Amino acid sequence: MPQRSSARAAVFHRVPVASVDRLTADSVLVRFDVPDELGEEFRFEPGQHVTVRTDLGGEGVRRNYSICSSATSSELAIAVKHLPGGAFSTFAMEQLAAGDTLELMTPTGAFGTQLDPLATRNYVAIVAGSGITPVLSILQTTLAVETDSRFTLVYGNRDADSTMFREDPDDLEARYADRLRIVHVRSRDQRHPAHLRGRVDRPRLEQLLGSELATAPVDDWFLCGPVEMVTDLRDLLLERSVEPDRVHVELFHGYQKPGVADGFGPGDGLGGFAWPSA
Repeated sequence: MPQRSSARAAVFHRVPVASVDRLTADSVLVRFDVPDELGEEFRFEPGQHVTVRTDLGGEGVRRNYSICSSATSSELAIAVKHLPGGAFSTFAMEQLAAGDTLELMTPTGAFGTQLDPLATRNYVAIVAGSGITPVLSILQTTLAVETDSRFTLVYGNRDADSTMFREDPDDLEARYADRLRIVHVRSRDQRHPAHLRGRVDRPRLEQLLGSELATAPVDDWFLCGPVEMVTDLRDLLLERSVEPDRVHVELFHGYQKPGVADGFGPGDGLGGFAWPSA
């Protein structure tokens, strides 16, 4: 079972970078070589994130990134998507290399849900772009721990080339063929099936609720993406009588932080945020 960090409080440690690998033209996967003596402090639950701190040109830079590796593995990895003008994302894309050292804060956040090896549940995640990162950890960990549970991932991107972890979800779907279903939605791919072409938005979810997601009750929903997308999808689910505590939300990339005006109360189904992640 995944366990939280043993650290009594979130603290920074200097951790070497094991590798930096290109995912897409504008994103990289960063793996860390966590020293054995820090292993328990860097344990994490799926859906948690780490804060990265480094000194760029004499100015301290601090960013939050979701952990994308499975909590049942010994790997700690994050994915960094480049944002125009983004200090850390530009550094990660152009300069960061294996052997470099970054300051990492021990894992925090609570986007995931408690797992039970004896449970038989049905999960759905709806993400857009880099929103895949925490959900990839949740998906991998859940399927490994809850061997009778099922998972559906709705993954929105512009096209195949812009898809982060393009092969990973498909490999997982092949491995867990009887328990995992991937639904790719693409907005700029004219070769993609017409009924799955467009954006991940409220009309799209209404369509899916009448087709791919209509077969079984859903125990937990995970939504990750821009504020407008997340709030629209969450509102629709609540209108369909889904209990608020079953809708888990996380937002990335400096999107406007949701508040009461967006229909969110304090701590209302929100996970750990990354403001901003450039």
